[in-house]
Amino acid sequence: MINKFMAFNNNTQYQTPNPEMDLYSLLNRDPEESTSAAAGQQRRLWVKTRSKAWWEHVSSPDYPDEEFRKAFRMGRATFDMICTELEAAVTKKDTTLRQAIPVRQRVAVCIWRLATGEALREVSRRFGLGISTCHKLILEVCAAIRAVLMPKFLQWPDPARAAAIRAGFEAASGIPGVGGAIYTTHIPIIAPKVSVAAYFNKRHTERNQKTTYSVTLQGVVDPNGVFTDICVGWPGSMTNEHVLQKSVLCQRALAGALADTWVVGNSAFPLTDWLLVPYAHQNLTWSQHAFNEKVGEVQEVAKEAFMRLKARWSCLRKRTEMKLLDLPVVLGACCVLHNICEIRNEGIAPELRFELFDDLIAPDDPIRSPEAVHARDQIAHKLLHHNLAGTNFQ
Repeated sequence: MINKFMAFNNNTQYQTPNPEMDLYSLLNRDPEESTSAAAGQQRRLWVKTRSKAWWEHVSSPDYPDEEFRKAFRMGRATFDMICTELEAAVTKKDTTLRQAIPVRQRVAVCIWRLATGEALREVSRRFGLGISTCHKLILEVCAAIRAVLMPKFLQWPDPARAAAIRAGFEAASGIPGVGGAIYTTHIPIIAPKVSVAAYFNKRHTERNQKTTYSVTLQGVVDPNGVFTDICVGWPGSMTNEHVLQKSVLCQRALAGALADTWVVGNSAFPLTDWLLVPYAHQNLTWSQHAFNEKVGEVQEVAKEAFMRLKARWSCLRKRTEMKLLDLPVVLGACCVLHNICEIRNEGIAPELRFELFDDLIAPDDPIRSPEAVHARDQIAHKLLHHNLAGTNFQ
């Protein structure tokens, strides 16, 4: 489940309409932001005409399936399934002033925005809707995805599925008891108005020579790259180790829910009774080299999943226009949609793939458990001497 997001002050200021605003300015305001007339307090009925030609063309049954998949990162059948699942949550009733926006168009606005990361003005133009309407729809549909689809498609596995996950990882790596692979990435944001220093990403700024602010997204995946746990929204200045400590996953482990289960991480995480990481010291033995090779293969499953997540939903690679407080819902929705696409074998186009790079900072306390040190050594020994490890080290 999504970890609870920290509280932030809402500094948004609202301005009272100017009674001396001229008629031209009034009529050219976004019709979805209409206000009562200053004098008579009567509802304005005039609505700006916008073309829906693009959306009508794309939503037509004659529109090529391959082009639809490029536009929405999923086939029409998967899109229709999502619309059906969300229908009860996002349907609005017609009013005497206007007809409600259809469910398919509502969902399409949200998925298009997540997939392309286009500015709201461009989304407005494509779908023939007001800018503020598009913004509202995106948040509403993302909230519906979290409420309706997350319980079905992104949950910590029950005992039966957990057993299947452990079997899948062991078949691929030879490491017994692996219940997931963990990875943490950064999502760029515009500099926030509050706690700006906390969101300053020093490592990305130094590497890219461009001031960067970010929030973190930590996730655990199964052997197929499907998320089973996410922790969203902690400031970009925090290390992977510190984000982990704040997560529900860590609380679950401390409560004993991960007994006899390993979550495999990279060198940015500490070695604990439940978190298995590679050897990081110099002059490794042959068995330690072999162990690191296999752990790296498991870790690559998580890194690949995060690459596909960001490639599929391009908004995660661009500085978003959304408020900081809205980001957890949007990021959670992206992860749920990723899972749906992965489960339904919706691949990503080769041109969308990219090299995912996140700075790895060694933890302050890399070894938390003497028992885990012994357990890791035992796994390394068995991998090498039972011919389960590779022989890439000469």
